[in-house]
Amino acid sequence: MVKKTGQARLIFILLALALAIVFAFFRCSSVNQERVLPTPTKVELGDYAGYTILNRYPHDPTCYTQGLLYHEGFLYESCGLYGESDLRKVDLESGKVLRQIELEDQYFAEGLALLDGLLYQLTWQEGQAFVYDLETFELVRKFQYNTEGWGLTTDGEALLMTDGSNKLFWLDPGTGFVVREDHITWQGQPIQYLNELELIHGELYANIYLTDRIARIDPATGQVLTMLDLSGLCPDENLKLHGEVLNGIAYDEENDRLFVTGKHWPWLYEISLRPIPEPIIPTLTLTPTSLRVPIPEFQGP
Repeated sequence: MVKKTGQARLIFILLALALAIVFAFFRCSSVNQERVLPTPTKVELGDYAGYTILNRYPHDPTCYTQGLLYHEGFLYESCGLYGESDLRKVDLESGKVLRQIELEDQYFAEGLALLDGLLYQLTWQEGQAFVYDLETFELVRKFQYNTEGWGLTTDGEALLMTDGSNKLFWLDPGTGFVVREDHITWQGQPIQYLNELELIHGELYANIYLTDRIARIDPATGQVLTMLDLSGLCPDENLKLHGEVLNGIAYDEENDRLFVTGKHWPWLYEISLRPIPEPIIPTLTLTPTSLRVPIPEFQGP
């Protein structure tokens, strides 16, 4: 009788152990399945991309937008034209100018970048860059460069600049000296008239002057990854005015928001991007290096 009781107890213990092992196995399997579930990924854009408007904000139509960036809830904007150029801090929601400093009449303001608490502002044909304190807009210093100044951004170390050609210049922010120079191509052809710039997740976004296009560029290779077609975004009142084109790209990294606007546009748009087939009616005509898109005498890129 004692022997049978002991055997029964042993069998009970073995069954309990077996059940525990099976339970642990299924639990582990369930955890592993949860770990290998796919996670959301960013949209793959391909060769061409279009846009969806998410929000629209007021934008001062007196600003001939040359440079634009977003930082800690505010927009910083460089406005061009001789006699009208300035640097400003802007409230996103209302479009109200919160701080502003005007340039002397002989300067045509261009691209704008923020690096280490300093705002860097280019000028078009004057070869002069101004460096301001972010908080006070006090002029800290200046430096010279030997090309036209169009677009400007930063990778956190160098300044990246365009001059209206297919070239991308990497500048030392302390001296303005060119430390690297790349040529940008799209489908094997040089892409001209690169203008305002923004670096987003290591990729360079560049307005192409006098078009509705933004080139998404791999700065390591100089190749255009995606051609963004933003046709239809220009407000009706700006369509007939030569030069009042798409220009100005800003990115809110914390909230993953992309903003675009244009020269003298009354609106700034928050957009998302989506892949599209090749546009039926191209908004960009590739031109040989020897040709130049006409630039209005009274305006600049």
